[in-house]
Amino acid sequence: MSTINFNVTTGNYEAKIGKRKITSFDKRYVERQIAKMEPVLRVAAEKEADLSERFGINTRFSFVEKLVTMVATKVQASAIITGEGGLGKTYTVLETLAKCGLEDMTEILAEAEDGDVIDNAFISVKGYSTAKGLYRTLYENNDKVIVFDDCDSILKDAVAINILKGALDSYDRRFISWNSEMKGDDDLPRSFEFTGQIIFISNMEADKIDQAVRSRSMMIDLSMTESQKLDRMEHIAKGDHFLPAYTLEHKLDALNLLREIKHEVKEISLRTLISVTKIRATNDEWKDLATYMLTI
Repeated sequence: MSTINFNVTTGNYEAKIGKRKITSFDKRYVERQIAKMEPVLRVAAEKEADLSERFGINTRFSFVEKLVTMVATKVQASAIITGEGGLGKTYTVLETLAKCGLEDMTEILAEAEDGDVIDNAFISVKGYSTAKGLYRTLYENNDKVIVFDDCDSILKDAVAINILKGALDSYDRRFISWNSEMKGDDDLPRSFEFTGQIIFISNMEADKIDQAVRSRSMMIDLSMTESQKLDRMEHIAKGDHFLPAYTLEHKLDALNLLREIKHEVKEISLRTLISVTKIRATNDEWKDLATYMLTI
């Protein structure tokens, strides 16, 4: 039976089964939902645990590097990387693209004039976008790698999804159309052949992404347990590029504290590790201060 907790902040009873969270002011409702869902989700959780044990989090991040390389070299048209934020999805994608010889030209391409040719480039698109904005982005950056980072709005919009169906198809030639009425001064064509590649980085749960989009892309889910998050953070902390101004001793001390209080902290992420490492490096009585900052 899943544990039911009372959230004093929201006034709701909460329980978590697998990735799903049940919330209600009525405890009996939560109990009934658990009774309905638990048998099926228990089987799914067991399968997921087996898969997670076979493919650890650092292994899955290595798969991200391989998949992004396939996209960068035009072997694969698209990739979807899902999982909670703050643990290196974006960094891994951008670093891999750079290793493949692609340069982030987001700002330069935004100012480029018609006729300019910029090779070996990728662009990053962050935040909200409409379906029309998606269509324009694909047209203006055709033949390039486009990274949609935390642009979940286009993964939830029916019109945008229809545009993506054409962009992500596995056919030799991919055509995208915009059939809505355009203004007379609109510089966009009604259709064009898309020759670029797309990488989605999303905090959405994998099963919440439209099936049509998932089936046209290769996907890696980086969802993690608290222990897996800490394992991933340890892997990153031991690297040369993470907080180079601080000693490895300070970083590992901070990580060990997070392991000790992992069930109490509000968030476990690289941002958390960075904050605790800074506290560790500059304060003698650092544990109490860090614990207070993380749990209030």
